Amino acid sequence: MSGELSNESQAFRYALEAVRAVEPAVAAAIGQELADQRESLKLIASENYASPAVLLAMGNWFSDKYAEGTVGRRFYAGCRNVDTVEALASQHAKELFGAQHAYVQPHSGIDANLVAFWAILASRVESPALEKAQVRHVNDLTEADWFNLRRELGDQRMLGMSLDAGGHLTHGFRPNISGKMFEQRSYGTDPATGLIDYAALRETAREFRPLIIVAGYSAYPRLVNFATMREIADEVGATLMVDMAHFAGLVAGKVLTGDFDPIPHAQIVTTTTHKSLRGPRGGMVLCQSELADQVDRGCPMVLGGPLPHVMAAKAVALAEAKRPEFRDYAQRIVDNSKALAEGLLKRGATLVTGGTDNHLVLLDVSSYGLTGRQAESALLDSGIVTNRNAVPQDRNGAWYTSGIRLGTPALTTRGLGTAEMEQVADLIHTVLSQTTQAAGADGKVSLAQYRLADGVADTVSRRAADLLSGHPLYPTVDLG
Repeated sequence: MSGELSNESQAFRYALEAVRAVEPAVAAAIGQELADQRESLKLIASENYASPAVLLAMGNWFSDKYAEGTVGRRFYAGCRNVDTVEALASQHAKELFGAQHAYVQPHSGIDANLVAFWAILASRVESPALEKAQVRHVNDLTEADWFNLRRELGDQRMLGMSLDAGGHLTHGFRPNISGKMFEQRSYGTDPATGLIDYAALRETAREFRPLIIVAGYSAYPRLVNFATMREIADEVGATLMVDMAHFAGLVAGKVLTGDFDPIPHAQIVTTTTHKSLRGPRGGMVLCQSELADQVDRGCPMVLGGPLPHVMAAKAVALAEAKRPEFRDYAQRIVDNSKALAEGLLKRGATLVTGGTDNHLVLLDVSSYGLTGRQAESALLDSGIVTNRNAVPQDRNGAWYTSGIRLGTPALTTRGLGTAEMEQVADLIHTVLSQTTQAAGADGKVSLAQYRLADGVADTVSRRAADLLSGHPLYPTVDLG
C-alpha cells in the first residue's frame, strides 16, 4: 500500500481486506454502503456521519469483553480497561452537558428510556417498600413485596407528547413496552399554530396526576420550554424526564441554553449518541445525583452486557463534541434548517408550525396532493433520502402519513451551508411538484402508488450529485 495514503484510508483498507478474506459479500456491502452514502442527499433528521475516529474505535478487542456492573464494580474479572473507557465517556458527558451524573451503557435510545423509567419507579417506591419489607435496597424486594406495593400504589401514569404532534413511540404508547408499563395520556399542540399548548398541558397534568411527564420529540420543529415543563411537573408531584435524542447535539453545542436546555430543569435526561451528537449508535442517561444509584443499576435491571467497544466510541465522540468547532457545527445545523424552511416556504410549501427553530423541518405534502409515502418514494428515486412522518391530526395515519421529515445534521457534517440549502429546497420542490398520485392494481387511487414525471428523477439526481461533489463524504478515506 502507498505510503501517501492517509491513516484512515490505510486503516479501513486493511480492515476490509481482513473481512474480505472471510466473507467477501460482507466486505462488498460495507464498501457499497459508503458509496451509496456518498451519492445520497441525506436529509433524515435522525441520521448523521460519525468521524473515522469514532468508527474505528468500535472495531477492536473491547468487543470481546463482558462487563456487567459499573466502573469498579464488575461481575467479571479483567475489566480494568473497560473501566477506563467507561469512566472517560462518563466524565466527558458530565463536562459537556453540565450534568451531575452520566450513565453511558445503554445500547440504544429505548434502552436509555427503559433505564430512566425503572430508575424513577424504583426511586419513588424505595422508601415505603424498604420500610415495609425491612430490606436495604429495592432490588432485594421479593415478588410478594412488589405485588403488595403495586397494589397499594395503583396504576403508574405517564404524560407524553402525542405521536402526531411529534412525540415518540417510547413515550408510553401501546405498541412499545413503555405503554405496557404505564397508563399513558398525551398532550398535543395548538391546532391553529402547531405549537405546544402549555396551558392545556398543565390542565391535563392536574387532572391526570402522572408519575412521569416526558418532554422531548422526534418531529417537533420548535423549541421546548423546559423551565415551564418543570414547573408543571413540580405542581403535580411528577418527575420531569426529557428525551433529547434528536437535539442532544444542539444542547452540547450550546445552541439551546437557558429555559431551552433540559439539563438544569429535568431530573433525568435520556439521549441517543448517533444523531445530532454525531457519535456511535447507542444511548446515554444523564441525571441529578439523587437518581444516580438507581440509574447505575441499568445493568442488570434492564440491560444485558454493556458494549465496551461502543462505550469507547462514545468517549471519542464526546471528546470531539467538547471541541470549540462543535459549537460552530451545532449552530450551522440550525442555520441550515432555517434556510431550508425558508427555501421551501418561498416555493409555496406548507410547513408544520410555519418554520423551524431546531434541526428539522416538517413538510406537509398534502399541499402537493400526495401522501408522505408517495413523497418519500419519489424523492428517493431522485437521490434525496427522507422519511415520511405524521403531521398533527394526520388523516392518512402513521403508515402512509401526510408529511415528510427533513433534517440538516448530516448535510451540515458534509459542509453544506445556507446557500446549498436553497438549492436543496428547490430540488425537493421540483420532485414533489412533478409527482402525482397513481392508481393501484384495482384501478383505484392508492395512498402508496405515484407517478413521477418523465426525466425528473434523472435530472434531480444529477443536480444533487453536482451539489454533493463539492462536499465529499469522508474525504480522508480512500478505499481504492
